[in-house]
Amino acid sequence: MRFEFVTLFPELIEGSVAQGLLGKALDTGLVQVRCKNPRAFTSDRHGTVDDTPYGGGSGMVMMAPPILDAMEQLDRDAQTEPEPQPKAHRVLLTPQGEVFSQATAQRLSQLPAVMWICGRYEGIDARVNEHVDEELSLGDFVLNGGEVAALAMTEAVARLIPGVLGNMASVIEESHSDGLLEYPQYTRPREFRGVAVPEVLLSGNHGLIARWRREQAVLRTHARRPDKLEQADLSDAERKLLNEPQEPGKKP
Repeated sequence: MRFEFVTLFPELIEGSVAQGLLGKALDTGLVQVRCKNPRAFTSDRHGTVDDTPYGGGSGMVMMAPPILDAMEQLDRDAQTEPEPQPKAHRVLLTPQGEVFSQATAQRLSQLPAVMWICGRYEGIDARVNEHVDEELSLGDFVLNGGEVAALAMTEAVARLIPGVLGNMASVIEESHSDGLLEYPQYTRPREFRGVAVPEVLLSGNHGLIARWRREQAVLRTHARRPDKLEQADLSDAERKLLNEPQEPGKKP
């Protein structure tokens, strides 16, 4: 899968994606990353990409021409490969966009390529919005630019590509994959600072373990993110579990 970035800080992107599992995916060719800096598409010696907003106001606004030129150059690059590749799905990173979720990551992971358009300053000229496929936000807060959000979304999408993770089963079981938060995990030592690993996990009974983990996921979601239970597929027994008193002093 190909990830493209329109960014004023390509070195930030390239340095980050070279690390960890994503870096290994780059080395093996499972993932490709390309960056275009809008400053390369300016005509003045300062590489000016921003200007004061029409109508007044604080801050500067990124101009549409350099951004669109960078986007279109990425499209041309894809089309002129030895084997032409599909154009990327264009995503504008903006606080006004739809909030990114695991479902969004799963949807985007099915595409051949995604282009992240990363803004800075007070935002991007609104005429760029007419040339993107969708607008996404990392959450209801404001960052200095779109790069951190784009990197987070890239990692969320890339780890769903077969071969990027060593064990794809972990993708199925982790938080948000089925609408629930993930159950608590434990490893050695068996007891630490007076807290022991739940006995069921030491039983070797995989059926009991699976049932315990599911119950813990339901209880944890109920305690921490009850809003997610509205769309979760719960059995009658699991719904009954939510109404039972829980052991005091223990966090799900």
